[in-house]
Amino acid sequence: MTKRDWVMKSTVAVILSTSLLMGGQVGQAAAASTTYEQQTSEVASITKSMVGKPYSYKASGPKEFGSAELATYAYKQVGVKIGSTISGLYKTGTKVSSISKVEAGDLVFFSSNGSGSPTFMGVYIGNGQYVYSSEGEGKVVLKKLSDYSKKFLGARRIVEDSSSDNSSNSPSTPASDIASKVIKNGEKYLGTKYKYGSSSSTTKSFDCSSFTQRVFKEAGITLPRDSRQQSTVGTTVSKKNLQKGDLLFMKASVNSSSDRITHVAIYAGNGKILHTYGSPGVTYSKFDGTNWEKRVVKIKRVI
Repeated sequence: MTKRDWVMKSTVAVILSTSLLMGGQVGQAAAASTTYEQQTSEVASITKSMVGKPYSYKASGPKEFGSAELATYAYKQVGVKIGSTISGLYKTGTKVSSISKVEAGDLVFFSSNGSGSPTFMGVYIGNGQYVYSSEGEGKVVLKKLSDYSKKFLGARRIVEDSSSDNSSNSPSTPASDIASKVIKNGEKYLGTKYKYGSSSSTTKSFDCSSFTQRVFKEAGITLPRDSRQQSTVGTTVSKKNLQKGDLLFMKASVNSSSDRITHVAIYAGNGKILHTYGSPGVTYSKFDGTNWEKRVVKIKRVI
């Protein structure tokens, strides 16, 4: 073999090797693209198949669903783990720039007045439609996104980040875990009677602040005994940044000229509060747009 022949063969070998390598990379890129499309399509299909299932607060499926839990369930079926609260999911993944850029599989968020924190959410399934578990209608429903444009707050894209370590974006942080534990602690006392000045050593009755003190204590957080003392601890937050587990401190009435704190409640997410008062005792109450919301004078985060 001459030197010239050897050089030519070597050159051909390099070219072939480079072509194979590039071809492999192109194939891998195509495979990744296919996986993304398959996941989003499957999430949309799974979500749509749940239409008609009953709504139940915080239910995780597959027979009934809460608002955020519908998305959590659909993504779990394709091997993607996401959070299970509206406020948490509103921060995860990547932000979609506008309503016109929403794609199948994206999470879409809304509020009753089109501003502030989201109060309900769904999964966009394409063709201008999204699916969500509706408390008002009592079931999972299919809706046109355009009909909710005035209530639309934003959208988040999940699958693009699923292959990387996005733990910093994960809503399942220690703080959210503790908040969920606080709410779970409170739920076991639902229906327990209200008694003004109830002893902090009993669980047979509560007033508003002994209730918050008790359920936070069971989650490992110590609070002072009465509501005004409790309002002095933690970090002050605004209504627009309200998160599950935050303490809401209220004045006596909407028309009261004094901001003296007379009541405390726990924000439970999904536009509801968990607290105790009067004849219902420990109970959930609607918060958004109600007199409970209008009475708030301070919000503190202690988690």
